[in-house]
Amino acid sequence: MTPRLSLLCIALLSAGLTACSSPGQLNSPAATQPAASELSVAQRARLIAQNRMIIDTHIDVPYRLHKDWEDVSQATERGEFDYPRARAGGLNVPFMSVYIPASYERSGGGYQLANQLIDNMEALAGRAPDKFAMAHSTDDALAQFGNGKISLALGMENGTPIAGDLANLRHFYQRGIRYITLAHSESNHISDSSYDLRRRWQGLSPFGKELVVAMNNIGMMIDISHVSDDAFYQTVALSKVPVIASHSSLRSFVPGFERNMDDDMIKALAKNGGVIQINFGSSFVTAIANQYGAMRKAAAEKAGVANDAAFAKVFREQQPYPFATLETVLDHIDHVVKLVGIDYVGIGSDYDGVGDSLPEGLKDVASYPNLIAGLLERGYSEADIDKILSGNLLRVWRQAEAYAAKQ
Repeated sequence: MTPRLSLLCIALLSAGLTACSSPGQLNSPAATQPAASELSVAQRARLIAQNRMIIDTHIDVPYRLHKDWEDVSQATERGEFDYPRARAGGLNVPFMSVYIPASYERSGGGYQLANQLIDNMEALAGRAPDKFAMAHSTDDALAQFGNGKISLALGMENGTPIAGDLANLRHFYQRGIRYITLAHSESNHISDSSYDLRRRWQGLSPFGKELVVAMNNIGMMIDISHVSDDAFYQTVALSKVPVIASHSSLRSFVPGFERNMDDDMIKALAKNGGVIQINFGSSFVTAIANQYGAMRKAAAEKAGVANDAAFAKVFREQQPYPFATLETVLDHIDHVVKLVGIDYVGIGSDYDGVGDSLPEGLKDVASYPNLIAGLLERGYSEADIDKILSGNLLRVWRQAEAYAAKQ
């Protein structure tokens, strides 16, 4: 690992206050810099972002580029992720979401699409080896930390590509997938979805229960975002290692939104040792944003017109979207910490996955320092912030690896 500048040196450089080339330079008697205590909260936040590991467990770059390609090794015109912004925000390990739409459960082709999206991430790392590297383990992520590269970890959003065959699980593990979101917007052959009222399985399917055991044994983290409540409780009861909610927020702030987790589920997740990675999307963190689509639909019905893109544009001009704020996202983190403790919460932003619904202050991957500043202002210690940024997720990932190593 290359030597790193001292924390104070990085902060001063970012503020344009001094120049330094080595960790020891600031100790020189000739150096004339303000003390660390004189740094503003914003400067401290930038310092932490650039000097600590940040893991975000859900960024939808693969499918974004599949639908609308841009070279994210350079600054891009669209989307919330590219290399310059990620570096500015201090992002070290984005879990790139290999998202498979629910329709592929019916149509087939999910296995092929998943492989294509993985190919594209490997190609990105291959085209820009000075900027990106694949990360298939905690050792990879830690070894690559501090070398200027962004480690691309992989998670699969929707287990449809497994297609009822554990050989496919092994295949995708070998390709680098390190968590699987069991279902997405519709129930599949593995699990019921929180969005799907049919409740085909009343939780996990027989194969889903088999898959949970197999994922434990191979070292694949289990993601319970999107699944029904019954599927969640069955999963934590079966799993021998902690599970994750890779991009979920709290039902207490958005009553009735089953996609989020309620307090009893968060307690069960903590008892399991797992971690909830807070989703930044406004519709996940505030009730008014969550109901915006229903309000638009009702307005269209009242006007006797189609609830289409044209109407949506006019409606948004007349009724601006009620974006959440950074403070609201911090409220979700606070709630988890007060409910079960600091060890069970992290960040799963859903950048490039929630459309134009991101909160003020958290609009793209350059925004993590804003989140850190907010945590500092709320009295979180740097040790606690480390846990939120990466430590809690690393613990779960390590536990999954260690359990599999013993099988």
